Amino acid sequence: MDKPTPRILIAGIGNIFLADDAFGVELAQMLAQRQLPEGMEVRDFGIRGFDLAYAMTAAWDAVILLDAVPRGGDPGTLYVIEHVEHGECAGTALEPHSMDPLRALELARSLGGRIPPTVVIGCEPVTLGGDEGSIGLSTPVKYALQPALELVLKTAERLSSGIQVEQEEQNV
Repeated sequence: MDKPTPRILIAGIGNIFLADDAFGVELAQMLAQRQLPEGMEVRDFGIRGFDLAYAMTAAWDAVILLDAVPRGGDPGTLYVIEHVEHGECAGTALEPHSMDPLRALELARSLGGRIPPTVVIGCEPVTLGGDEGSIGLSTPVKYALQPALELVLKTAERLSSGIQVEQEEQNV
């Protein structure tokens, strides 16, 4: 019997009107143009946190969130932040600029969903648009998109290989 294919949600989040906050959205759009391995689905959630929370309650085996993550590093720095069991991301202080991924995780949990292994692929922004907003990514974040795309694919592959998919019993 063939091993079932793990289901992985790749979710772009962010606000296109707040400069580098659009990182996750832009990356999701790039990924959506590629032929992805079976079981992987890319969605652009933008600032729709409730939609993301509801989507996470579905039967995903893993979730990868794509977002701008201000952590104090050099602009364009990429981060891989593993989700820990208590609903927090290890070693990070995600700021609620447009949509807070941690709140989406907690909302999904409160809706009765089982939170699958979750990873944030983040990029250090130059700016999140300020009070007036701004459309378009800064140069360092724009240059980080291609390496981030490769990082997402490698992370998805790593997650896929470590997932034990529960098979439904079938009476023959």
